[in-house]
Amino acid sequence: MPAKCHFTGKKVSFGMKRAWRGQAIKKGGFGLKPTGITRRKFRPNLQAVDAIVDGRRQRITVSAKAIRTGLVVKALKRKYGYTRQQKQGTHA
Repeated sequence: MPAKCHFTGKKVSFGMKRAWRGQAIKKGGFGLKPTGITRRKFRPNLQAVDAIVDGRRQRITVSAKAIRTGLVVKALKRKYGYTRQQKQGTHA
């Protein structure tokens, strides 16, 4: 299962972490200097959900933002039948 959102395409991105040392000039120091610059990962909030994709129940990885905005139509937990909106693939 790739660490990538099925709908938005969000995935792990990379950046830098900086540690600062020193006292600010306005507080009487010589200014802040970056001491430790290391690589880091920015991970998206990915969730594994059962969703309706192309009319079928499928387990996919999606971001929390995709769930909140309504891009994901979740499958029913039990097979009682689907509502009209779930059959059409829209979320009310």
